[in-house]
Amino acid sequence: MAALRPGSGALVRPLVRSSSSGGGGGRLARERGTERRDAASSPVSRFCPPRQSCHDWIGPPDKYSNLRPVLFHVPENESPLEQRLRELRQETQEWNQQFWANQNLTFNKEKEEFIYSRLQAKGLGLRTESGQRATLDAEEMADFYKEFLSKNFRKHMSYNRDWYKRNFAITFFMGKVALERMWNKLRQKQKKTSS
Repeated sequence: MAALRPGSGALVRPLVRSSSSGGGGGRLARERGTERRDAASSPVSRFCPPRQSCHDWIGPPDKYSNLRPVLFHVPENESPLEQRLRELRQETQEWNQQFWANQNLTFNKEKEEFIYSRLQAKGLGLRTESGQRATLDAEEMADFYKEFLSKNFRKHMSYNRDWYKRNFAITFFMGKVALERMWNKLRQKQKKTSS
């Protein structure tokens, strides 16, 4: 995980690296059933930042979704509005992780099935004579990509619609939190000047 420093836009050096590389892309689709169950039930990260940390922590890419999980900082004096914003961001991250984990596993499974069926139709095996993995050319793979995108068009449109709704809500709450913080600072300033 790495700390995101406010205003700097840069990440501090990662403290923990993912030990799983997410390999196994060459496995047949039928071997991916256990991965799908793991993706649905596995936690995003087990890392816990130090207690004195006052920043959000960004981790290495998730094995299934390829998205970087964020562990959100919970301030000691978090207001109800700030809590709602943080919870909304966490819910959105979990929803996003789940969608892309499932989408990527489906994509890889269908791609393997497509390659296997095309190689079988040509009378070829999964390996060449030299032992390397057999592949298809770019034009044949373009057929798969086009078919996959067409088949999942409605799912992606629904995802995009929900993504924009969630981002609008998060932006709205961020504005409310910023106004709340400004108001609190003004009230503290007035108290100091009046006393």
